Amino acid sequence: MAGRFLKPMFDRVLVQRVQASNKIGNVFVPDSAVSKMSEGVVVAVGAGGRTSTGDIVPVNVKVGDKVLLPEFGGDKVELDKVEYTLFREHEILGIFETKK
Repeated sequence: MAGRFLKPMFDRVLVQRVQASNKIGNVFVPDSAVSKMSEGVVVAVGAGGRTSTGDIVPVNVKVGDKVLLPEFGGDKVELDKVEYTLFREHEILGIFETKK
């Protein structure tokens, strides 16, 4: 990601959604029929939220994590003609892990 970079504040997480495929086998599906993908990759994370005493609570996700996202929500951000979505950590539904 050359050019501008966004460092999220507090418990916010910058995610790039995985692009949905509009081709199934040899058949092309129109964009209107392709649902929004609920998977993304974490691009940047904030330092964490703060407690009432001012202590920082670190974020549970890290850059590179593949996460499960809600279908709606987050704030769209465009940097260098690439679309990202900014979520609060508690809006992220889960982290995908590989089996060991």
